[in-house]
Amino acid sequence: MNISSAIFDRSAPDLDSCPDESLPEFAFIGRSNVGKSSLLNMLSGQRDLARVSPRPGFTRLINFFTMSKRWRLVDLPGYGFAQVARENSARFNEAVLDYLQHRANLCCVFALIDSSLPPQKIDLEFVEWLTSKRVPYVLVFTKTDTATLAQVQTNIAAFTDCISGWFEKLPEILSCSATAMQGRRELLEVIEKSLTTQGAGQAQAAAEQPYLDAVLAPEDLPAPGWPVRATATHKKRFNRARPW
Repeated sequence: MNISSAIFDRSAPDLDSCPDESLPEFAFIGRSNVGKSSLLNMLSGQRDLARVSPRPGFTRLINFFTMSKRWRLVDLPGYGFAQVARENSARFNEAVLDYLQHRANLCCVFALIDSSLPPQKIDLEFVEWLTSKRVPYVLVFTKTDTATLAQVQTNIAAFTDCISGWFEKLPEILSCSATAMQGRRELLEVIEKSLTTQGAGQAQAAAEQPYLDAVLAPEDLPAPGWPVRATATHKKRFNRARPW
């Protein structure tokens, strides 16, 4: 996939302020200081698409970028940032949860995990929440250049071992380094594949619409174009105070 343009659309404080749902969206989220801004800049091919800040938790709104006029890249606020007032942190987390659960054109969430660290409880809890809510996601292990290859492999293996009991088949797993410019092609391939699948789903839905109109009541009709989210096999839950 080639990205011909990357244009900032808007920053939204809540779901009602988001753009219309005419374009498929791919959201990126992770714990503060996971390297999300650097990754988004690498992915887009633009140095300053997402602002890189030395202060964790700088992103506080839901930021939308239109990519190649075909899809939107969504920069979600990181979870776990400590330098934001508690009431603001709760508000932003609520907006993110609302977006993840109710945004009809959300195709996939890229859940970013720092590969230089052993499994962190907050990351495991968030991935568990995504699983329980049937939000489609891909695990992306970042910062692979900041530790030895053996340590990165050990940390990824430990994380996948922690979550393996939740699924019959693990979610897709990618790794990347914005500094070393690694992983961009693999990330874009996932997006391209999803766009192709979504386009095929829209075509099939259009072909089946006359039949659905004939046999279903209007209130039972599925939303046009967007595929129903797949169900994950969810086997265990954490006891937690966080909304996820």
